[in-house]
Amino acid sequence: MKKVLIIGANGKIGKILTNKMKEAEDFSPVAMIRKEEQKSYFKDLGVETKLVSLEGELDDIESAVKGLDAVVFTAGSGGSTGQDKTLTVDLDGAVKTMEAAKANEVKRFVIVSALGADDRSFWDKSGIKPYYVAKHFADRTLKTIGLDYTIIRPGMLKDDAGTGKITLEDPMSAESVQREDVAEVILTSLRQDNTIGKVIEFNNGDKNIEEAVASI
Repeated sequence: MKKVLIIGANGKIGKILTNKMKEAEDFSPVAMIRKEEQKSYFKDLGVETKLVSLEGELDDIESAVKGLDAVVFTAGSGGSTGQDKTLTVDLDGAVKTMEAAKANEVKRFVIVSALGADDRSFWDKSGIKPYYVAKHFADRTLKTIGLDYTIIRPGMLKDDAGTGKITLEDPMSAESVQREDVAEVILTSLRQDNTIGKVIEFNNGDKNIEEAVASI
């Protein structure tokens, strides 16, 4: 059973992923959270927690990563914060986590990015350009730092129940994808070695997630 650190575990995708991993036979989730009051949710699930801020010291993140088999970065500063938090959480927080994983020889690293993160013309139209800039450069760092990475790039996120199906072909033509399906893509990516070194861009579609990911 692989122990996986979920960074941003208290977020919407993070909570779904934690629950899925807890129910799975091949994963044991460890939730990295930033507030003491967030612990109770994970304690009730029987999930170990690490209380660490992405804006804190690198040594603290290294301690959280130590002894684990993989890292999933699902954290984000959120839409209600300013550009400073986008820089310190979505970019620098992600990079510090990569550095911590590398220092501890935790090779497997999955990051949740965003569809359009490599398209500068799209950033200008999005209305949230700093967010896409942060995602783009975090992804670029992950590609070169020497980890067994997978970059997950979903489209607009929805809270509806997952469909279990996505599209990898022309994902920009679809409007959105459910967070539950994003969590399932993360799990499937961790299970399938063909996803190492790959960028997975997707939205809602008509192909089973396991089959879609296997085809990458």
